[in-house]
Amino acid sequence: MEGTEARQRRLEGYSRPKELGPSPDHSAGRLAEASEDGHQEVSESQNVDPKSLEAEHSRESALVIGFQVLLPFLLAGLGLSWAGLLLNYFQHWSVFQEVKDLLTLVPPLVGLKGNLEMTLASRLSTSANTGQIDDRQERNRIISSNLAVVQVQATIVGLLAALASLLLGVISREELDWTKVAVLCTSSVITAFLAALALASLGDLITLSILALISSFFYRHRETWYLTPLVCVGFMALTPLWIFIAKQNPPIMKILKYGWFPIILAMVISSFGGLILSRTISKHQFKGMAVLTPVICGVGGNLVAIQTSRISTFLHMWSTPGVLPVQMKRFWPNPCLIFCSSEVNSVSARVLLFLVIPGHLIFFYLICLVEGQAVTSSKIFVLLYLVAAMIQVVILLYLAEVMVRLTWHQALDPDNHCIPYLTGLGDLLGTSLLALCFLLDWLLTGGADLAQLVSELVSVPP
Repeated sequence: MEGTEARQRRLEGYSRPKELGPSPDHSAGRLAEASEDGHQEVSESQNVDPKSLEAEHSRESALVIGFQVLLPFLLAGLGLSWAGLLLNYFQHWSVFQEVKDLLTLVPPLVGLKGNLEMTLASRLSTSANTGQIDDRQERNRIISSNLAVVQVQATIVGLLAALASLLLGVISREELDWTKVAVLCTSSVITAFLAALALASLGDLITLSILALISSFFYRHRETWYLTPLVCVGFMALTPLWIFIAKQNPPIMKILKYGWFPIILAMVISSFGGLILSRTISKHQFKGMAVLTPVICGVGGNLVAIQTSRISTFLHMWSTPGVLPVQMKRFWPNPCLIFCSSEVNSVSARVLLFLVIPGHLIFFYLICLVEGQAVTSSKIFVLLYLVAAMIQVVILLYLAEVMVRLTWHQALDPDNHCIPYLTGLGDLLGTSLLALCFLLDWLLTGGADLAQLVSELVSVPP
């Protein structure tokens, strides 16, 4: 009887939208144990009756999935559009003009906040679905320990993001200005710390605003040489306190041991996208780079997070961690099966692809209404931009299918291990393809001296 009720709860959880984070699924609680001891339990869920899968397919039609996704997609896109307008405004501030590496920090810090939001939602939803937070005292302990882990991760990864930004920019610089290095590191740590405290707020808007305000404050007081190191060390010194709080919940402590690699690697990948942004944002050939970067990166990241979470839930329903269903045995499936079959995950992939062009056209139009001079009005560019957005999402959706299968085969939770990688890759792909769109538009509309432009982008400090 309990097994029937559990399966029913999982089926109900699958029909709920998981747009910007994982939906509650109590079976995720088994994943940490499976990954820790390496044991891979095999159950009858691997040999699912095809008729059961067909029934599930009929429940999740393209129209139902579209209605689930549409409103969160549009709301998130509006936030991304405003974030782009803010970034376009902030780039003219003196601190961004002087401390160029601050622009490199934008994608990794924004991505870090999003990854922390999604992983925190996954852990709390699992606790809720297993009844662990029914007791008030237990609820407070679980929530406080999870938030403490988030603060540890935000503080340390924020510092690492600043160091990665410096490392990527050091090749093209004659020497480091240690005053600006201190401003960069302190701004990154405090931005990550405060953004993690505001996990329920609009991510990109909050993160960009905090970074701009904090960095401007410390840049104005850069002559007080001890201020930035003192503040940075002070925030880092809070880490033992957060670890002490996290220790109140032993299972959460496993995250501090094994949960770093996805977030750090995602930060490194996003940093390369930030490097491209910092090198192109001030060039007249790339007019509009600042305002469109958050949009193309955020839309791709949101859509691939939706698909990853849906595939993960599908596996939680029909399989056991460590064992793939028969129809998902191939790690590198045929792309036609991913986008053109009648399976429910293929249907959701087509729905998400269908949203790309209309969504970007809406966001592009809104940006032009608010600040039309911030973007080019070239029809060629708009066409190139839409093609680039489609290419980005197609690649991400295919990689989502591949990575979820590989992760599940290793008895790891795809929500926690795949989403950071894919959103970081979405930042890199989005920034690279957007820069390529501006470059092709410039060439097709009479641009000249391509060799000189490429030389400037590669060798001259941003």
